[in-house]
Amino acid sequence: MITGSIVALVTPMQSDGSLDWQALERILDMHIEAGTSGIGAVGTTGESATLSVPEHCDVIRHCVRHVNGRIPVIAGTGANSTREAIELTAAAADNGADACLLVTPYYNRPTQRGLFEHFRAIAEAVDIPQILYNVPGRTAVDMHNDTVVALSEIDNIVGVKDATGDISRVADLKARCPGDFAIYSGDDPTALDLILSGGHGNISVTANIAPRQIAEMCRLALAGERDEAAALDARLAALNAALFLEANPIPIKWAMAQRGLIGSGIRLPLTELDAQYHAQVLAALEAAGV
Repeated sequence: MITGSIVALVTPMQSDGSLDWQALERILDMHIEAGTSGIGAVGTTGESATLSVPEHCDVIRHCVRHVNGRIPVIAGTGANSTREAIELTAAAADNGADACLLVTPYYNRPTQRGLFEHFRAIAEAVDIPQILYNVPGRTAVDMHNDTVVALSEIDNIVGVKDATGDISRVADLKARCPGDFAIYSGDDPTALDLILSGGHGNISVTANIAPRQIAEMCRLALAGERDEAAALDARLAALNAALFLEANPIPIKWAMAQRGLIGSGIRLPLTELDAQYHAQVLAALEAAGV
């Protein structure tokens, strides 16, 4: 089981939108040095929606090769087509990913039965550890706990990333899922509460710009050092909020560019952060000690 801070990694791009491999390598090294526990490549924050399938697979391959076993690489391979999700998951497995993260199918709004059959089909088709990802604010479908519990009985479905912000779900999942089933936060503002409620880590947007702080917050929370973790989390609160002033990953890519970590590239239909938010994001970075 991977525990702690798992970064929902941005995909660095040049100003023309082409992939920036050198910047990708730099930020991978930064995360390893900062204590990040795992790399989440080509998820929502990695602009998976606007990468071509070859680019998607190339980013996963590049991450795996550059990380070279130093920390786990979790590949985002979800799709709203079950066949496409199987193909992406198989490609990630072939490219050496340690696990895959699979979002609930978006736009077509499957039923709970459809969600179960979708994830079961992928798990049966590709022998790699798989983490479910529930983010109804993005997908317009909410995977209920009963569905997660049923899927947790499948051997290679090993965890869930819950981005609902509803901490009450954690206790129920802990009570009904196998003991080695991992529960991760996908919501930075409530990640501390989720871990203190029995969760195992945070798949974090904020970790892109504050890797040491998020790694330490997760370490403290997992160790049960509630007060110390809460104090650090309080310093991050303004940043966690500021990074969602516009749709993710618009604010985080702008913030990273301001700190010289990546270039300014982002792909349409996403655009650079509106100027009205610049001062607020910069102030949040300062407050967080970034």
